[in-house]
Amino acid sequence: MKIKDERRFTIRLYLILLYLILITILFVVSFSIYKNTNKITSFRDVKSTNEYAQIEISKMSDKFAYYKENDIGIHYVTETEDTGIWHTYLIAIKESEISKYQDIIDYSYGKTNVAPDRITVYGYPVEINEELKGLSIKHLNEFLPTYNAVEINNDNYNDYLTNCYLDTTISKENNISFGLVLTLILLLIVLILLIYTIKENNRIVVGIDRKIEKHKRKIIRIRNKFKRKR
Repeated sequence: MKIKDERRFTIRLYLILLYLILITILFVVSFSIYKNTNKITSFRDVKSTNEYAQIEISKMSDKFAYYKENDIGIHYVTETEDTGIWHTYLIAIKESEISKYQDIIDYSYGKTNVAPDRITVYGYPVEINEELKGLSIKHLNEFLPTYNAVEINNDNYNDYLTNCYLDTTISKENNISFGLVLTLILLLIVLILLIYTIKENNRIVVGIDRKIEKHKRKIIRIRNKFKRKR
């Protein structure tokens, strides 16, 4: 009886170790899937309108287009990299929230020499229609630095600006993928098995022990059979 108890204890330890390894793997996989599904992409790296993106605004124009029905204004913004390279984009914001951007707008037009803190905005890319594209080309030179020698036109527009603007009025969607749901279900199952295995004399351990015992008896019978033949 003592040998059987020791064997079942050993089986339980191995199962617990196996479950802990599986839990670790499933947790890492689940977190990785969640992170990739809900990641925030830099706007300059966006490849799809389904990607939640961000722009860190260092300069911002007054609105050059306004959609009254939704209280949405379209602005030029500049994002400056640590290397000094800057990019110009279009963003849509609620004009009722314009006050929090006013310091950046004033600085952009030289109304103050004190550079304000940058503001990071988030949203989803929206394709620019022809009407908005025409308006942005018309007013862009008023915002670009005077030393900018490039004249933006319909042909080179996408080379200097993207074909999308960042709509900050669209709320973030919390995406849950099938892969994440599946790994979470598996994680829950393994946790339940772990808790169940910790208990003494549970069916899993007993069942494995009986199979081991049955297999050992089979091996003994085969050995005895060969011994008799000799």
